[in-house]
Amino acid sequence: MPSQDIISPDQVLDKLTNVLGASNVQADPEKNEHYRMGWRSGGGAALAVLFPQKLLEIWRSLEICVEGDCIIIMQAAKTGLTEGSTPSGNDYDRPVVVINTLAMNQLYLVNDNEQVISLPGATLHQLQSQLKAVNRAPHSVIGSSTLGASIIGGVSNNSGGALVKRGPAYTELALFAQIDKHGQLVLVNHLDVELGDTPEEILTNLQTGNFDKRELPDTGKLASDKEYIARVKDVDASTPSRFNADKRRLYEASGCAGKLAVFAVRLDTYPTAVKEKTFYIGTNSVSELAQLRRQMLSSFDNIPEVGEYMHRDIFDVSAKYGKDTFLSIKHLGTNALPRLFSIKGAMDAKFHKWSWMPKHFTDKVMQFIANIFPKHLPKRMLEYRDQYEHHLILKMSDDGIAEAQNFLEAFFAVSDTGNYFECSQEESESAFLHRFAAAGAALRYEVIHEKEVGDILALDIAIPRNELEWLETLPEDIEQHLEKKLYYGHFFCYVFHQDYILKKGSDAHLVKKMMLELLSARGAKYPAEHNVGHLYEAEPDLQNFYKSLDPTNTFNPGIGKMSKTKRNCSCCL
Repeated sequence: MPSQDIISPDQVLDKLTNVLGASNVQADPEKNEHYRMGWRSGGGAALAVLFPQKLLEIWRSLEICVEGDCIIIMQAAKTGLTEGSTPSGNDYDRPVVVINTLAMNQLYLVNDNEQVISLPGATLHQLQSQLKAVNRAPHSVIGSSTLGASIIGGVSNNSGGALVKRGPAYTELALFAQIDKHGQLVLVNHLDVELGDTPEEILTNLQTGNFDKRELPDTGKLASDKEYIARVKDVDASTPSRFNADKRRLYEASGCAGKLAVFAVRLDTYPTAVKEKTFYIGTNSVSELAQLRRQMLSSFDNIPEVGEYMHRDIFDVSAKYGKDTFLSIKHLGTNALPRLFSIKGAMDAKFHKWSWMPKHFTDKVMQFIANIFPKHLPKRMLEYRDQYEHHLILKMSDDGIAEAQNFLEAFFAVSDTGNYFECSQEESESAFLHRFAAAGAALRYEVIHEKEVGDILALDIAIPRNELEWLETLPEDIEQHLEKKLYYGHFFCYVFHQDYILKKGSDAHLVKKMMLELLSARGAKYPAEHNVGHLYEAEPDLQNFYKSLDPTNTFNPGIGKMSKTKRNCSCCL
């Protein structure tokens, strides 16, 4: 039975309104729908969506939610692909409160710009822009669906990204709130920054930047995955290089998936390259690309900065259905994209309520406009599309440029299945924009052809580092359900995004079950970087990690297909 001390949902709303102000508490389901729905799929009901403007207001909101025995879902940019930052269904055993943290977006460069402290609303794009001014680079770069992705969201989900040398977003330095096994809300300062003693002091000093930023103490804790280069170079290992459930990289905020309320993380930054050069590689041989990867990783003194793979089929889909994203970024810049996505989301939510409005109206309008524009991809890329099935966009820096030039010239001199060219600046920018438009393009294809095709099944997988036959061969009992197979990913890390457009009438749940069984038999791990959300079952190590962080199952219950109900004692662990 609920405790007599638990306040009612109406009292929760009244108290939240007193703390945040009426304009920052949205309880109307029609007005808060955008924040309750996933980026690709999923969604559910909520008592309210909150928009605190200060860190201390997050803390006060958490106190009220605990007092009201509410479920708490922390949310930032809402760019996740596995439904992990929104409610999922309406079968929770307690009221659900969503706390959106985007308003608190301060970044503090510390230790002579060698590290950064990020608050929960700060984005990767914001970090990239701020670091560019001081000739430093971030731990991750903007991806296809994540032009507005938050830094803390990436850390919370062990996100990987395109940078070969960086590995998953990881830190052991964080400031967070959690609910202990006794149901008490506690604030934990593991930033290793002196901020005060009480939540009021700590959170106020952090938000205002009232702390020493010059020489923070080095306590030996990691602010990045410093082992990853050695790990990715081990091409004979029978395990993947990185995946979400890797217990080596589950630590407090890192990999918490919303099981904590993370106020700040401290991360390493990196020197920028003096020179960079992009090489565009095409081949019709799976084994040739596998050998290229093995030789470069095992023998190079300077491994690639980026190595992005695209199959011809996703090349075509991205060229047509990612064209508006490509042109928007190229001509408006990445600064404008998060705002445009937000406007589009608000319009979609409004149009969804009008029964006479065609489904996916904004997508169809954007696709129509994009089709009017002329071809946007460089001539040599289009020629390689016609000649080669497999495409690799390789970026090298500094001393690695000459190393790659010498290697590629010798490697392809004896090849009758592949070739390469050195990109101009415009070709390089176009190649990466084309690749980063791919994920949204796959979804757009499914939307535009909704009457002819079935659901989209989107998987991201990590395969063993020693695998040579990296491109899957599917059995007929799976193949018969597929309209399109779209393969792209981070080739040197062996992390692939595999989007399957199903035939009309095919059972997506059945196909997914068969696909995951096949992947497990190959030694693959999934998900590799999008985290389990509500779409994947969490492995035992990951389940135990979640339970240790959130003994009462108050934060984001149900992720990893775990229970949504409250746990009342530590004996459940």
